[in-house]
Amino acid sequence: MHLVILDGHTLNPGDLSWDGVRRLVSSCEIHDRTPAAQIRSRASRADLILTNKCPLTAETIAALPRLRYIGVLATGYNVVDTEAARDRGIIVTNVPDYGTRAVAQHVFALILSLANKVEAHSRAVRAGRWSAHPDFCFWDGAITELAGLTLGIIGYGRIGRAVAGIARAFGLQVIVHSRSRPPGEESVSLETLLRRSDIVSLHCPLTPETSGMIDAGRLAMMKPTAWLINTARGPLVDETALAAALDAGTIAGAALDVLGAEPPPDDHPLLAAPNCLITPHMAWAARAARQRLLSTVEENLRAFLAGNPVNVVNR
Repeated sequence: MHLVILDGHTLNPGDLSWDGVRRLVSSCEIHDRTPAAQIRSRASRADLILTNKCPLTAETIAALPRLRYIGVLATGYNVVDTEAARDRGIIVTNVPDYGTRAVAQHVFALILSLANKVEAHSRAVRAGRWSAHPDFCFWDGAITELAGLTLGIIGYGRIGRAVAGIARAFGLQVIVHSRSRPPGEESVSLETLLRRSDIVSLHCPLTPETSGMIDAGRLAMMKPTAWLINTARGPLVDETALAAALDAGTIAGAALDVLGAEPPPDDHPLLAAPNCLITPHMAWAARAARQRLLSTVEENLRAFLAGNPVNVVNR
């Protein structure tokens, strides 16, 4: 069986090992990155493909007669036309739970960055402002205490639940909007959550129903002192509307680890927006999380080759 890894670099830039995957197959071809124009040619001999962000469309799948298995190196699998794969009898798997703790940790790194302005104050100290200050301390703008504030969580899967647990340790009140009504949580409508929350954190999947869900109208429902956190998927947010809301002071701040276009173009509206922190889709990338991901990828592949596939997303 010939395995082709189309874009392995983000999962494994060199600090992990592909040896466990290699041992499962007769031959393995690993590419750090694959341009869209080269996907078909590189995958032409593949019985098995691993992909992270390289899209496998219906047309591409139809052009790969040997293909039997697609393993997605992530939880989200929208890069694969799963119906086209199912029609061909091709199994598609994902990795449903590897980065929960890492992403939840990053959510609070973003929240604390907004609350305590750590980066801005560190820059001020390095610029000599503390050395030149007449007092033993100084701060620029209000420092926010989280205890007693309300965190609204949209989407209550594994990561949403982990974020809620950390939130309570900080003394935050938690309210939830989810398709299900999680027991033990205060479950509210989306509109109620937006109006009541001091911090809104997105943890829902990207679907036709959720695409652009945080638009100008819903941003206007939020408190002018509220913050928006997005570590889920960039297209959940109308980014032009968010930039306008930040410019107008409709909301007080935003912190995002995902954008609609990644990497963003130089003229992306949020790059110049005030009170907007952006990190480069790195919430998932702790080494321990990536190792869990790679271990599950190996387990998924082993199970498929043994005739008992697991984590299948296109049955």
